Amino acid sequence: MPIYEYRCEACDRTFEVLTSYADREGRHSCPSCDSTETRVVVSSFAAIGAEPRGGTGEGSGGCACGGACACGH
Repeated sequence: MPIYEYRCEACDRTFEVLTSYADREGRHSCPSCDSTETRVVVSSFAAIGAEPRGGTGEGSGGCACGGACACGH
């Protein structure tokens, strides 16, 4: 099951909920103020793993940064 990030409309805090894709739009209570006026927010994520197939890491996005930084990849 994925973890979704929510923002409370009442107190403007963010929190995470482990829920199914089908239930992500359901009402989830804010742990800070118990309001159910919450909405799913788009959050970023990082994928860390093995080098892509056929890639050498050089210019193929094999760097953890995706190859778009000044780290030399």
